[in-house]
Amino acid sequence: MLALTVAANANANNNDSIRQTTLNPVVITGTNTYHKAADAPVAVKVITAKELQDAGATNLQDALSRLTTNITTHTNGMGTFVNFNGVSDDYILILENGKRVSGDDRWNRISLDNVKRIEVFSGAASALYGSDAIAGVINIITDDSRDRVSAQTSTRLRSKGRLDQDINVDVNAGIFSSYTSYNHRQADNWQVSNQQAFTEEAADGSEVEVLKLTGRPMSVGFGSHNISERMEFRFTDNWSAYIRGNYYDYTTHRPQSATYFNTPKKQADGTYKYTSKQAYTYDLHHQSYSYGGGARWTPNSRIHVYLDVYSDNLRSLYDYWQTADEEAYDEMRKKTHYTNETLRGIFRLADWNKLSAGAEFVQESLTSESDNIDGRRTQTYNIFAQDELKILKWMEAVVGVRYTYNNLFGSAVTPNAGLFFHVGGFRLRASYAGGYRTPTLSQLYATDQAKTTARYTLYNTSLKPEKNDFWQVNAEYSNSWMSASVGGFVNKIRDMINYRTMTTAEIDADSHLSDLRDEGWTTIRQRDNIDRARLRGISANLKFMFPFGLTLGGGYTMTDSRAETQTLNKKTQEYEITTTPVDKCVRNVGHVQASYDKTWRRYHLNVNINGHIQGRRYSSTYGYADGYSQWDLTTRHTFTLRQFILEPGIGIENIFNCRDTSYWSSNFSTINPGRSLIVSLALRFRQ
Repeated sequence: MLALTVAANANANNNDSIRQTTLNPVVITGTNTYHKAADAPVAVKVITAKELQDAGATNLQDALSRLTTNITTHTNGMGTFVNFNGVSDDYILILENGKRVSGDDRWNRISLDNVKRIEVFSGAASALYGSDAIAGVINIITDDSRDRVSAQTSTRLRSKGRLDQDINVDVNAGIFSSYTSYNHRQADNWQVSNQQAFTEEAADGSEVEVLKLTGRPMSVGFGSHNISERMEFRFTDNWSAYIRGNYYDYTTHRPQSATYFNTPKKQADGTYKYTSKQAYTYDLHHQSYSYGGGARWTPNSRIHVYLDVYSDNLRSLYDYWQTADEEAYDEMRKKTHYTNETLRGIFRLADWNKLSAGAEFVQESLTSESDNIDGRRTQTYNIFAQDELKILKWMEAVVGVRYTYNNLFGSAVTPNAGLFFHVGGFRLRASYAGGYRTPTLSQLYATDQAKTTARYTLYNTSLKPEKNDFWQVNAEYSNSWMSASVGGFVNKIRDMINYRTMTTAEIDADSHLSDLRDEGWTTIRQRDNIDRARLRGISANLKFMFPFGLTLGGGYTMTDSRAETQTLNKKTQEYEITTTPVDKCVRNVGHVQASYDKTWRRYHLNVNINGHIQGRRYSSTYGYADGYSQWDLTTRHTFTLRQFILEPGIGIENIFNCRDTSYWSSNFSTINPGRSLIVSLALRFRQ
């Protein structure tokens, strides 16, 4: 009887801890100061480590799309693209422990195996975080063990050669701490459909669809290695410092023997000729490394000063294969360098007033052999301040502003303001923020040649920064066992950068453009500030945590988007305004999650069902992709053996075998290969 009572109390205490951590975690994003989520003056969604483990997510994009409804992902042969509040990941800022993560591979360089929580801030945040924070901010907080020695390894296997391997080692010895992580991911090529569709003209003038086999994979195989190291030195309670570094290597493994058919040519007899051609001649190879350091000084409880220096460096290569005519060789696609230096402080001026202020310097450079770009650079200087004011016991306010000077684009000011009302378990937040994003160096200086479509894209050094206004309101109620929220937003973006096709008159008036046309380029275009967008959305989320270990939750987001674009009517040679949804936007998204936890002495069981339901996704190139839903079942079995924790897992991905069998080069709703067994094993050691 005593043993049963102790086990029951342990299980109840564990469930109470899970409820507290899940329903009211600590957050820092949006203010740069620590708050309980329920008491934060801005609305922040938190994805906890337990939710990540329960969902079986292996990478950041997967976790966000499974566990939120205002973030969706789209994967094709060029990689995975993220959409946040209806706009692309170009407008999303990613932070790791509050530090900016930059570079082309930023989504893949974060291992989820040692993440404590992910904080998702919806809305413009340029006042506090600078350029790119137009749609929102995603801050990954790592779980740094304070044990003397902590080590863990986890392996996850799925079909199509998909392997995820993580190793983490933490060491704490007096004033010194070391946090080391390694992540390896790989996957094979796969097809769901091995056919490509061509449209031909029949003898009666009608159009018919002809199918041909293609060797091009729907999902390109790859392998990646990612290693990170961070060292901390806590000299005193008031003074500490850190250094960090990361190396990431990613290579595609496209099939060298893959072939496909060119666009058919009509013959004199009215038939069409198809020519088989090698599909690929090179793999993509990305290498990046980053390094940085910083210090924290807290002379007293009212002053915290932080210095952070960070550098990110990327090399992207075309890795050409050896052929009968020439040796294998690499061609540098581009090389980028990013440096960020930030000095900021948090000052508690009074019990009702907390000020965050600082200065930031950013420098970027771009080199590309294929585009003849040699060390183009830009520098940005920033000063910013944000004040948290407690006006009444039940009302707080946030007011902030950032001044930016860029050597290419001049000055800009981005403000933000918000109000927070709270009475008992009810909370209401309303805010406005301005956003600001400078054109990238690639948009300013890079050209692009698409030979298969005879399309030539020019650079444009006269681009202007993109700006936006973001309004949102959020209402929430929570208690010890449930939380419910509903919110809405309006986002208006102006001077968006898109491609503008040049008119015949423009081409005739420019000898360089005329020469390009004579070389066979049928479409000549350049990047320009020709778009604007208006997005409106509403979200609702509900979660119940029952005392017997059952958790139920779900959410829904509806996003109504409208993009206005200048398009060239090739017949009249006049520009027309076309109105469509925003590219890659999904109007309806929902998710459902159910989890059960139970502890028997040294054994803990977790069973989780996760469902992602998504409506049609719009593409400005391909039109609409069909909606789909994917349901996953995972189980984890945790055995606590003194200093060791053994955690095998088994589950089913894509229970109902939802697949998109559209022809190659379609706008795929999902590239999931179908139902798959999931097998995992984790081992943890702490001393």
